[in-house]
Amino acid sequence: QVQLVESGGGLVQPGESLRLSCVASGIDLSGYVVYWYRQAPGREREQVAGAGISSAGIVLNVADSVKDRFKMSREYATNSAYLQMNSLKVDDTAMYYCRAVERGGKYDYWGQGTQVTVSS
Repeated sequence: QVQLVESGGGLVQPGESLRLSCVASGIDLSGYVVYWYRQAPGREREQVAGAGISSAGIVLNVADSVKDRFKMSREYATNSAYLQMNSLKVDDTAMYYCRAVERGGKYDYWGQGTQVTVSS
């Protein structure tokens, strides 16, 4: 059974930091491109960052809205991916999801999300 489990969300004040984790089981993440998405109430799901190697080449991107504050990393030894979020803003409040897409696009998995709330 494939699982992506996100953790690390919580309630923080503006300007603070959080580090989200995505741990995979049942698949080897080295064969997948991993993405972080977020969805705020009343808004569409937004891709925040992605990293990996697809059949089309290297994927390494961070959304313009967060590129100076968020950084994605991967740790192959632990089958994990991370999203370091600094200088958090109220607008960053959302459910954050991890997604793994198999290099050739054949398999596509989502985690259940972790809630990030930024509020003073």
